[in-house]
Amino acid sequence: MELTEKTVSSELIFDGKVVHLYRDVVELPDGGTSVREIVKHLGAVCVVPVTDDGEIILERQYRYAVGQVLTEIPAGKLDYAGEDFASAALRELREETGAVPRELIDLGDFYGSPAIMGERIRMFLARGLSFTERHLDEDEFLDVFRMPLSDAVRAVMNGEIPDGKTQCAILRAAKMLGI
Repeated sequence: MELTEKTVSSELIFDGKVVHLYRDVVELPDGGTSVREIVKHLGAVCVVPVTDDGEIILERQYRYAVGQVLTEIPAGKLDYAGEDFASAALRELREETGAVPRELIDLGDFYGSPAIMGERIRMFLARGLSFTERHLDEDEFLDVFRMPLSDAVRAVMNGEIPDGKTQCAILRAAKMLGI
């Protein structure tokens, strides 16, 4: 069965700094039409940085959209369309934690809300870390800390880490590392 929807028309409703909201009319597989409101986004990266001692570097950060301080792995948006995901991951990891990995392993893509948002987040595992100074963005306030990867897996499974990209990346990294 063909499931693809085809764009009939697209109208930009809001053009923001980070997100761009569109109202599209689509042709459905059965020939009918429907309206889709979608948010376009350049994309992002996230990294599970694992120390030689088996700890991961995590961050606590206030997230205005949900009104909570959340525990997350280092992450950030691409700076421009077509930016290399691995380069962006290395930049964000160093800016937020000061960590520079010897090895960066691609863990695949994460789509957090694909019904309404086109944000593609590429996940990575970083190992062989050395450390230098952090360089946070001027509007970025983070509490960086470490936790054993096995404890982070337990925290995900106990519902203590509600951020989806962080959950997925931690579980993939743990599986890859045999935790």
